[in-house]
Order: sequence, then structure tokens, then C-alpha cells
Amino acid sequence: MIDTNNFLLRNLWYYALPSHVLKPGQMVARTFLGEPVLLTRRLDGQVFAVKDICPHRAVPLSCGRFDGQEVECCYHGWRFDPGGHCVAIPSLLPEQSMDLSRFDVRSYPVYETQGNIWIYIADGDNSQTSDPAKEIPVIPGFSEQSPELVEVMRFPCFIDHAVTGLMDPAHSPYVHRVWWWRAGELHEEVKQFDPSPYGFTIRRHQLSESMGRLYWLIGGGLPEVEISFRLPGVRVEEITLGKHRVCNLTAVTPISETETDVTFALYGIPAALKIFKPLMYLLVRQFLGQDRMVVEKQQIGLKHDPVLRLIKDSDMQAQWYYQLKREYARALSEKREFVNPVKSQILRWRA
Repeated sequence: MIDTNNFLLRNLWYYALPSHVLKPGQMVARTFLGEPVLLTRRLDGQVFAVKDICPHRAVPLSCGRFDGQEVECCYHGWRFDPGGHCVAIPSLLPEQSMDLSRFDVRSYPVYETQGNIWIYIADGDNSQTSDPAKEIPVIPGFSEQSPELVEVMRFPCFIDHAVTGLMDPAHSPYVHRVWWWRAGELHEEVKQFDPSPYGFTIRRHQLSESMGRLYWLIGGGLPEVEISFRLPGVRVEEITLGKHRVCNLTAVTPISETETDVTFALYGIPAALKIFKPLMYLLVRQFLGQDRMVVEKQQIGLKHDPVLRLIKDSDMQAQWYYQLKREYARALSEKREFVNPVKSQILRWRA
């Protein structure tokens, strides 16, 4: 049985959008955790994020113009720099001096790395984080390389259901029934789990022959895989296939209490396989689409606010997720260090 009191975690880094979506001199409006956010990229390439509401008459700043240096509200022409500072109010006469800082809009810390833009959503009006780069998820071994394939799909659900659905190890034979992925029969799975920063890691292991038919198609035999998960909803999978190393990032970002974005980014596609990227896009969309479809069906039952019952060991990752969330929220409220509730152990299930 799990606690159904849903809540959104703050004071954490969330995935905002792929870097290629935001060109120099452009702005993109997004919503994160129910907050309207305007992301801009100056002409020099620097990315900024501010609250997408003009403090004058509440018109979204994204409805105005951005010249690469300042955002101009479409209603009265108030202008703001990318840091959210009010720099001009055209209706003021020269002798009408005023402290424009009174009209600054909230800014959000953003950090761009490896072709991804991350945003720090703080509690209340607090927009500071002590070490911006410290908690940013990193794809190991790829330096500042950008992903070679990115797909973003919106799920019609609260973030918890997207996260627990994507990490669930037992749904694949029923949700992902496609010839190129795995056989339909069930097999015992045995995995070693260890605690890792703000989450847990499935220790490196070799896939069984019943899984990953796609890997046989592209050559290299059975791969070795290590998977890590961390709050608020970031999963990194490292795959060693012969002499090749491929990583994928799956990041879950809450838009509101009823919508969540799932971003899949793939790094390290072998040169010989890049010709198949259009096919890979289709396969990724199909795979995520199957997860989205079952989450849509789940919403029908969730309308009745049922008590959800989880079992060992196949639901242990979901249980850890809820424990991690509660511990992170408690640590913040009590102003103490986070204590990871996950302990090293072996889990077994059939899938």
C-alpha cells in the first residue's frame, strides 16, 4: 500500500528542454510544476529563465518581443533583461524617477550541459542554489557532447505515475509486446541494487538472452547494462555493446498535477548505425507511446482515488521512489542532510 497524498518536490533540478530547441535570440514558453516560465537565449548563447508574467498587468512576457538582449511586454512595452530585471518603463517621464528593481520578475537558475537545459525550481520565491552544477545529472563519458536522438512525449498523469511506470520492471511483457524487443515468455530476473546520490543504481549486469532482441539485430551479442535513478525523476542507462558504449537519459518533468513530460535522449550511436536514426526515432516513439497508452488507461481507475498496493520485489523500485520523495521533503523541512533510505540488496522477480 502506498501513500496517495501526491506532492511535487521543489529545490531540485528538473529537465527543461533540449538545447537545440532554443536558438540564439529566441524565447520559449514552458510550464514547470504549474509555474509559467519563459526561457530565453541571448545572442551570445547564454540561457536564462524568468517567470512568464509581466508584473504590470499580468500579460505573459512570451506574448511580447525578444531582441536577443531584452524582453518587451506587448501591452505597455515594459522591458526586462534575461535575468528578470526591469530595465525600462516607457510611460515614465524623465523627471518621474522610480526604482525599477521593484518590478523585477522572478528568475530561475538554469544550467546547460551535454545538449540539455536544466532548471532549478525552488520553494517560494527562493531562486538560489548553493552549487548550481553540483546536482546536475551527467551522462558519464560523453563530456559536452549533445545527444544524437531526442524525443519528448507528454503523459496525461501526475509525475509519480510516469516515474513508477517507466521504472517498473514487470510490465514489459504486457505493455511492450513488440517482436524487436523481447520474447513473450516470463523469466526470473535477479538484480543487485545499491544506494546512489538521491536514488539507487542497478549494478552492472549482462542482459539475458530473452531480453533485448534489438541488440542481436545490431550485432555485438548481449550487452552489459548499468541503470541509475535519482530524484526528482532522472534515469541514466549505460550500455556496453561489444566495443561500443551507448547511454540514454530519461528525464521526467512535471508540467502540472495532470501532465508530465518524458524526455528520452540517446548518446553514442555507433557510426555504422547512424543511417538508421529515422528508424530509431520510430522505435523510441512506439516504445514511449506504449507507456503513455497504459498510463492513459490508468487514469480511468485513479479517478476513484483507490488505494494502490505494491508487492515485493518487482515493486520495490516504486516503493523506494516514494520513500526517497518523503525523505527529501522531510530533510528540507527539518533543515538537515538527506539520508538515503535505500539499502544494498538483491531483488528477484519474473518478467
